[in-house]
Amino acid sequence: MSGAAATAGTFAPRRRRSSIKNERRWALWGSYIALVVFAIGFLIPPYFELITSLKTSQEIGSGKSPWFVHHLYLGNFIEIIRNPQFQTFFLNTVKVTILVVIVTLVIAILAAYSLARMRFFGSTAFATGVFLTYLVPESLLFIPLFKVLSFLHLINSTWCLALIWPTLSVPFCTWIMIGYFSSIPKELDEAAMIDGASHLQMLWKIFIPVAMPGIIAATIFAFTVCWGDFLYPLAYLFTAKQMVLTSGIVSNLIHGDVLDWGHIMAANILASLPPVLIYAFLMDYYIAGLTAGATKG
Repeated sequence: MSGAAATAGTFAPRRRRSSIKNERRWALWGSYIALVVFAIGFLIPPYFELITSLKTSQEIGSGKSPWFVHHLYLGNFIEIIRNPQFQTFFLNTVKVTILVVIVTLVIAILAAYSLARMRFFGSTAFATGVFLTYLVPESLLFIPLFKVLSFLHLINSTWCLALIWPTLSVPFCTWIMIGYFSSIPKELDEAAMIDGASHLQMLWKIFIPVAMPGIIAATIFAFTVCWGDFLYPLAYLFTAKQMVLTSGIVSNLIHGDVLDWGHIMAANILASLPPVLIYAFLMDYYIAGLTAGATKG
C-alpha cells in the first residue's frame, strides 16, 4: 500500500513537468507560427514593390507572373535617379528633415531635463500633457494648422514643414528623454552641484553623455516621422519645386490616368532606403534608448 502511494507520488511531479514542457513547446510553436504569418504579410508589399521596379513597362502590362521577374531591368532606377524632379524632392526632404531633427533634439532635451530633474510645481502634470499632445492625430490638426500657415504666408513653402513637423516629433521625443533622465542616479546631480556646476553644465557634461542611447533613439524617431509623413506635405505643398518625397512621388510621377508602375515603385524604394539603412545599423541603440527609462536607479 505504501509502495503504491510512493510510486504515485513520484509520477505526479513527472506528469506536471511533462505537461509544463508540452505547454511551453506549444506556446513556442504558436509564437513561431504567428511571427511567420506576420512576417509574410508584412513583407509581401515590399517584395511586390521590388519585383515591379525591376520589370519593364511591357512586362508589367502583360500581367504574366506578377510575383517573378523574367527579364531583369534596372532602367527604372537609373531614370528615377536622373529625374530632376526626384532630385528636388530628395534634397527638400533631406534639408527639412535635418533641420527638424536638430530643433526636435534641442527642445526635447531641454524640456525633458527641466521636467525630470528640476521638479517645479506641476511638472508631472505638464509632462503628461506633453505626451498626450502626441496622441492627437494629425488628421485633426491639419485644418487649424492650415489657417495658421495661411496667416504666416507659408503655404506652398517647403519650410512650413520645419514649423509643423516638430508638433509630431517633439512630444514623443520629450517623453523618451524624460524616462531616460529620470533613470540617471540623483547622486550625479548632487555631486555636480557641490562642485559648483550649473544646470546647463550638468546637462552638457553629465546627462547628455550618459543619455546618449536615448538621444539616438529620439533622433531615429524624429527622422522617421519627418521622412515618412504624408498628410502635411500633401495638404500644404502644391508645386513640384516645394514638394518632398512622399507627396512628390504621388503628385508628379502619376500623369493623369497613366501609371508608370516601374518608375513609381523604383522611386518608392529609393525613398525608403535611408530609414531602412538607419534602422539596420542603429536598431540596437534604438531599442536600448526606448527601454532604458523603464527602470530607475
